[in-house]
Amino acid sequence: MKIIILPIQCLMLCAISQLLFSQTTGNRSVAVTLPVVTLLDIEPTGAITMNFTAPAEAGFSITAPAANTTKWINYTSAIAPGGLTRRITASINQVIAGVDIRLQAAAASGSGGGTLGTPTAQVTLSTAAVNIITGIGGAFTGSGANNGHRLTISLSISNYAALSRTNTPVIITYTITE
Repeated sequence: MKIIILPIQCLMLCAISQLLFSQTTGNRSVAVTLPVVTLLDIEPTGAITMNFTAPAEAGFSITAPAANTTKWINYTSAIAPGGLTRRITASINQVIAGVDIRLQAAAASGSGGGTLGTPTAQVTLSTAAVNIITGIGGAFTGSGANNGHRLTISLSISNYAALSRTNTPVIITYTITE
């Protein structure tokens, strides 16, 4: 067995050269998974009530209720690479004879970001789904009232002869899809 004794200067030089010429970068693979997300919410929760008003004088028509602007659509959307943009549709469970139910989504406002959707013109709701917001990409609207798209729901008489007294609950269904 051979033992080599090096002077202390050589050991210090070897240690310094190790520090000076050591590796200063490295590579590591990191797996990142971004889920495809499609969430929609109507805020605040709860039903709205809209009542026509009877006339005070014979010969006048009933009066439609004021438009309701208390509801907001909130959504979160993360699309797949190269994926299609999303849209939100609305439909009702049943039509009330002689009455039009109209819906308008406003432009997005609040604390959201990303590629927020574009509202369509006012629509008259039926049992067939109709687009109310299109072009939603990777986006979030913020949560709760005053975030997202404000909804304006209004009623009008479309055919006075078809009206009949009713207290029919109508359910508006909102769907986010590609």
